Amino acid sequence: MSTAILGEDGLARCPWGLSAPDYIAYHDDEWGRPVRDDQGLYERLCLEAFQSGLSWLTILRKREGFRAAFAGFDPEKVAAFGPGDVERLMGDAAIVRNRAKIEAAVANARAALDLPGGLAATAWRYADPGRPAPEALEDVPAFTPGSKALAKELKKNGFRFVGPTTAYALMQACGLVDDHLAGCHRRGAYA
Repeated sequence: MSTAILGEDGLARCPWGLSAPDYIAYHDDEWGRPVRDDQGLYERLCLEAFQSGLSWLTILRKREGFRAAFAGFDPEKVAAFGPGDVERLMGDAAIVRNRAKIEAAVANARAALDLPGGLAATAWRYADPGRPAPEALEDVPAFTPGSKALAKELKKNGFRFVGPTTAYALMQACGLVDDHLAGCHRRGAYA
């Protein structure tokens, strides 16, 4: 079983959080930290959608390129993108060049602006901060009833590339659930 592992610094982490220096920083400083603003959630939603089928490490290493390409993930600016912007982004090697995902990021910006109450308020309705600590990676689900419901609500409101697994990854990344393993030094750190 893949339980929390001691790093060279003496801190126990989720095993994936020790596999590369980029992962250590992401695990310790960001993953699971509550994100409560619309722009922050929109950024994470876009990145999770771009990650689909790829390594998260690829996305982390291209993150600054994504931020530059998508106007800092400002939903108002991205919502104004048109076909010319999509073509520009298709030629941008600093990001993942997938037309469907780029078009989804633009559509999701528009949907986020139209979402009653906003993206953050909508997502946080599905938070499950009291979920028991998983003992091992094998105990972490790919999706939950909450992520299914969140994905369904987002799709109903015009979002794309937001299935239950992507919605759950968003929930994990943004602190709506705490899936740091039992024994991990970040478990419960943001409660």
